[in-house]
Amino acid sequence: MADADPPSPLRRPEKVALVTGSLAEPRLSRIAAEIGDVELEPVVVNVGVKVAALMTAEIVERRLKLPEGTDRVLMPGRFRGDLDRLERFFGVPFARGPDEMADIPDYFGQKHRGVDLSRHDVTIFAEIVDATALDTDAILARARILKGEGADVIDLGCMPDTRFPHLEEAIAAMHSEGLKVSVDSFDLSELSRATRAGADYLLSLNETNLHVAAEGPAVPVLVPATQGDLDSLIRAVETCRARGQAFYADPILDPIHYGFTASIVRYAELRRRCPDIPILMGIGNVTELTDADTTGINALLMGMISELHITAVLAVQVSPHCRTAVREFDRARREFFAAREAGALPQGFGGGLMALRDRRPYAASPQEIARLAGEVRDRNFRIDVAEDGVHIYNRDGHHVADDPFTLFPHLKVEEDGAHAFYLGVETARAEIAYKLGKRYAQDEGLAWGVAGEIAGSPEEAHRLTFKQAGTTLAATSAKAAGATARKPQGPAGENVPRPGEEET
Repeated sequence: MADADPPSPLRRPEKVALVTGSLAEPRLSRIAAEIGDVELEPVVVNVGVKVAALMTAEIVERRLKLPEGTDRVLMPGRFRGDLDRLERFFGVPFARGPDEMADIPDYFGQKHRGVDLSRHDVTIFAEIVDATALDTDAILARARILKGEGADVIDLGCMPDTRFPHLEEAIAAMHSEGLKVSVDSFDLSELSRATRAGADYLLSLNETNLHVAAEGPAVPVLVPATQGDLDSLIRAVETCRARGQAFYADPILDPIHYGFTASIVRYAELRRRCPDIPILMGIGNVTELTDADTTGINALLMGMISELHITAVLAVQVSPHCRTAVREFDRARREFFAAREAGALPQGFGGGLMALRDRRPYAASPQEIARLAGEVRDRNFRIDVAEDGVHIYNRDGHHVADDPFTLFPHLKVEEDGAHAFYLGVETARAEIAYKLGKRYAQDEGLAWGVAGEIAGSPEEAHRLTFKQAGTTLAATSAKAAGATARKPQGPAGENVPRPGEEET
C-alpha cells in the first residue's frame, strides 16, 4: 500500500501592511492588535509623514518599506494615489481601506466575502400612475427616469373613466427604446388593446376574466376575484398552469389597519401552497399610505420578499415622501440577495438603506480628539463629531458644544467673511450629524444612503468607489504633488485630517 501523503504545513496568516502616518500610528496600532488572528497578521507601517492620506504615489514609492512577506497593502481610505502604479512598483496588491479607522474591524470582517451588488432575483415594476394624462413623449421621459432608478418594467397606469387613445403608440414607443411595458387597468377593453399591441404584462386579471390573456402575448398578473379570496387566486393559477400560460400571482398587500397583517399571511400561505410559482407584491399600499421614511419600510418588505422568494414588486412614487422608492427597492433587492446568498443577516452589505443614522456614527472618541487637538500647531480649524458634541479646534484652542452658535464666539473669524461662512456650513453639518447619529467628515456632505442623489448610472452606483477629495484635501494633495493651483479661500487651508481620516 502506498504511503499516505505527508500532512501539508499549516497555512500562515495573511500579512497585511497598514500604511499610516505619525499622527494616527498609536491608534492604528491598537486596532491592529485587536483584529489580528490565525488568518490575519496586520502590520502597521509608518511612512514617516504626519498624514499618510495626503501622499502621492511617488512619495509612497520613495518612503514605504514593506515588511518581508507582505501579502497585501492597505492604504488610507482617502489616499488618492494610483494603486495600479504602486502594485507594479512593489509587486503586491494594494487597496484602499475604509475612510475611518473605526471601520477597519468591519472592513476585515468582510474582506473575503466581497460584497457583490450586481446580482438580484426580483423584478421591479414601476408605475406611471397618470399615464393616460401624459402624451407619448412625456411618458417616455418618465419611463427613462424610472429605468435609471432601477425599474425593469414600466407600468402604464390607466385612470378610471379616462380615455387612453394613444395606448398603442406609447407601448410601441417604449419598446423602441428597449423598455418592457405593463398596462394596469380595471377596464378589460384597455387590457385587451394592450396585449394586442404587444404589452409584456397585464395588471390585473382574475379567474373571471382570464380570457383576455388568451388574446395576445402579455403575461397576466393574477389577483383574487374578491378581496382576500386566496382560493380564487389559486384557481386562476391552476388555470394558467393547465394552459401553459406564464403568470405572476399577487394576493394584494393591504394598507396598515385595513388588513395589512392578514395580507402578509396570505403571501406566506400562497407560497406554502404553491412553492414554485412566481409571485408579485405591490408595495404602494404601504409605502404611499404610511407616514414613515420609505427606506425602512422597503427594507422590512424586502425581508419578507427575500424569505418568501417573491420574484417581483410593483412600486409607485406618487407621494413626495416616496419619490425615491424605486431606487431604494433596487438597492434593497441587491443587498438582501447578497445577504441571503451568504447565509447572513442583512448587515454589512453596503448599508444603502441607512439614510437617517449610521451604525457607527463616531469616527473617534472625545479622548482621541483631545489628544490630536493637543498636537495641532497651526491655525487651521479641524471639526469633528463625537458622542459629547461638535468639536472644533486649532492651535489656539479646543471647543465642544451641541450648538454651533455656542462655538462661534470662540473662533475669532468675525472679520473673515469667507472663513466664517465655511465654518458655519461645516458646523451646521456637524450639528445635524451629532443630533441624528450620522458619520461626519469635514469637507464632505453627509451620506444619506441610496435616498440621497446618486451620480451616474445604476450600474455605476452599485460599484464600491471612493469619494472625490473635498476642497481642503484636494488642495493639500495638489500641493504635496507640486501643483501650482491657487489655495482655496475660506476653508481650513492645509488641513490635517481628523482622527482616523488619514488612515485606513
